[in-house]
Order: sequence, then C-alpha cells, then structure tokens
Amino acid sequence: MQIRPWSRSALALLGAALLLAASAGCQGSSPTQVAGDPTPAQPYAGLQERDIRALAPERVADLLAGRGAGYALAAELNHYPGPTHVLELGVQLDLSPEQQDAVSSIKTAMQQEAVQFGTQLVDLEEELDQAFRSGAITPEKLTSLTNNLADVEGRLRNVHLRAHLQTVEVLTQEQVARYDELRGYVAGEGDQPSSSGEHESHGLHPEV
Repeated sequence: MQIRPWSRSALALLGAALLLAASAGCQGSSPTQVAGDPTPAQPYAGLQERDIRALAPERVADLLAGRGAGYALAAELNHYPGPTHVLELGVQLDLSPEQQDAVSSIKTAMQQEAVQFGTQLVDLEEELDQAFRSGAITPEKLTSLTNNLADVEGRLRNVHLRAHLQTVEVLTQEQVARYDELRGYVAGEGDQPSSSGEHESHGLHPEV
C-alpha cells in the first residue's frame, strides 16, 4: 500500500493544533501554584482586615510617630546622616556638646513637622479607603484625594531629607565616615559627598 505524503494544508492544521495544545497547557498552570492545586494565588488575603487596607499597622505607627519610614534613604545611603541615628551613636562619633545640642534641635523640629504631615497622610489614606469601601468614590473625589496624598507625602519626605541635609552641616568629614562605618554602609573610593566643598570644614567640632 502506498502512503500518500502530507499536504501543506494538513501540515499547517497539525501545527496549529499543536500550538493550541501547548498554549492550553501553559494557561492551566502557574509558577505560583502547586501542581494539582486549583486554588489561585492569594497575595492580599487577610489585608482586608486592616483598619486602613492600604497601610500596614506598623507603617501607620511610624507615620503618626514621625519616624523616617524610609523617606530619607536617598540621603542616608549617600553619606548624609540622620539626626536620630547620629544622637544614638553620639558616643562613638565623639559628638561635642555643641554638636549634641544642634542635632537635637534638628531632630525635634523634624519630628514635629513629620508628625503633622504623617497624621495628615494617615487621615487621607483612611478617607480614600472609606470612599472605596462604601462605594461613594467618584472620579472627581479620587483625583482630589490622590492629589492631596501626593502633596502631603512629598512634604513629609522633604521634612526627613532636609533634616539629613542640616545634620551633615554639623558633623566633620571624619564623623560622617565613622557614621557610615557604624551603620554598615561601604563607601567606594572617592564616593564621599563634597556638597560644594563644605564637608572640608563645616563641623562644629572644636578641632575643625
């Protein structure tokens, strides 16, 4: 019996069928699922129990207490120490009484503003959450709330970053380097901040 060769149209149909089968197989499984487990991934399960669903309780506490909450990392990780940690490391940094007083004043002012803006931010997040939860959200209300949130959060970040900018003016270059060492930051050669050269002599330390 003579076997007839496959026609081009038959080969094309076979290829299409194989592609469809492969696609169905890929869609039937997910890298986040266990094989044979029909339950979909649930990364947000449980978060609906939060008072403010978009904010973890720990973050709310940080905002209300005026803590940094990561807002000043651009400064902290680029050799601009923060007042809170400078005071914590005061002995190791050999802060003079004048430096201690100056940094304490910076921290106090920072915390007062940070608490103010942090409280506003939490209130706005709660209002946004309630608007969605109640179904009362509208495009206009959404725009107003998110614009206000962005403005307050920007002001809050400025407060924390500005405190780092002020603190570095109080320290000597050696103290900044020591701070980075104590905090576990490794600076590359020539990576210390110059800030227009003021780090050469801006500290309040007596020997500078």
